[in-house]
Formats: sequence, C-alpha cells, structure tokens
Amino acid sequence: MKTNEFLSILKENPNKNLLFEYKPGALVGANYHITEVKNITIDAVDCGAGTDFWKETIIQLWESPTEKDKRTYMSAYKALSILNKVDKIKPMDKDVEVKFEYSNAHFHTAQLYVHAHQITGENLVFHLGVEQTDCKAKDTCGVEEPAKATAEACAPGSGCC
Repeated sequence: MKTNEFLSILKENPNKNLLFEYKPGALVGANYHITEVKNITIDAVDCGAGTDFWKETIIQLWESPTEKDKRTYMSAYKALSILNKVDKIKPMDKDVEVKFEYSNAHFHTAQLYVHAHQITGENLVFHLGVEQTDCKAKDTCGVEEPAKATAEACAPGSGCC
C-alpha cells in the first residue's frame, strides 16, 4: 500500500479505532504509540550486480509497558494528526510503499507490509504481514523459478494431486 492511500483511508475514517493485525489473529495492543516515522531510501546492488533504488515510509509502532491495561485504541484521527505533524517537519513521499515496524515479546522485530484493510463496526483494521525474501537476479544466478501448476497438469490421474 502506498503512503497516500494509507493516509486517505485514515482521513475517510476519522472516528474509527485504528487497529493493526501483525499476524493472523494477533493485534498490536491498544497501548501502542507511533514512535517514529522514517523516510527511507534504499540504494541497492543485488547478487547479479544489478542496481536498484527506491524509497519507503516506515511507521514504527511500540507498545508502552506502562499502559498494558489500556483497552481503548488510538483513533484514525489521532494517528492522522501525528502523521500530518511529522509531514510538516520531514515531508513524507506519498507515492512510496508504507510499512510498519513492530515487535513484542512474542514477535520478532519486522517491517510489515499492509496486505489489506477492513472496517468492522467501529474499527479500522490494517492486516499486516511479512514478504519473503527473493533473488532479484534469478537469470544471472541460474535460479530456476518453481514450475507453476496448470489445469492440465493437475487433471485427475496426472499425479499432480
């Protein structure tokens, strides 16, 4: 999801509770804070000597240990207010991927992509998840793509299933 799309969804749903699902069935606690917004520039070289360059917005979520019993989530309005304040100090590139950096005692620190969002009653829920690492230079490195199953290959009696 692009940063501008995330900000637009917040703006369209100001009175909703803002929740983040960091893995299926597991929510970031209501005691979370937005502790940092990073404008990241990646200037990379892959294993096949190909160069690449892109930017990302990383929003860090942190659960306050002093507010463990908190049950009320931050509103989309409050989150948007924080992000607008950040944008005035360090403008965000709105046309880049937004990710969320998060960890807790049971989940390693990760930069999570937005896989989907949904509105459920009074809640605006962003479903986050990891993406697998990949070799960008498969041709150069001789890495073969796994064969994709076709309808013919998975026909009854084909041995596919």
